[in-house]
Amino acid sequence: MNCDQCIHSKHRNQKEKKDLMKRLNIIEGQIKGIKQMIEDDRYCDDVLIQVSAATKSLKSFGNFMLKNHLSTCVVKDIKHDNLEVIDDVMDLFRRLD
Repeated sequence: MNCDQCIHSKHRNQKEKKDLMKRLNIIEGQIKGIKQMIEDDRYCDDVLIQVSAATKSLKSFGNFMLKNHLSTCVVKDIKHDNLEVIDDVMDLFRRLD
């Protein structure tokens, strides 16, 4: 069974994957740190500061992915006269808000 969402893929070279995984590992470490802070009964302000840092890291990761998507996948589709990608991008922006 095929669906539109299932047929899309993005090849990433090893360097790209390594860089993305490094960022995600940092975010994962931040989340684990927050969990540990809760276990350790740390003060609310301290926990909230770490939550803010993790949120900023995740937002930065998302922005990086969006920039990469626009400059690679979307540009490729437009060059191949697939202008439907513009509707896809508009839908993506609506969903990201």
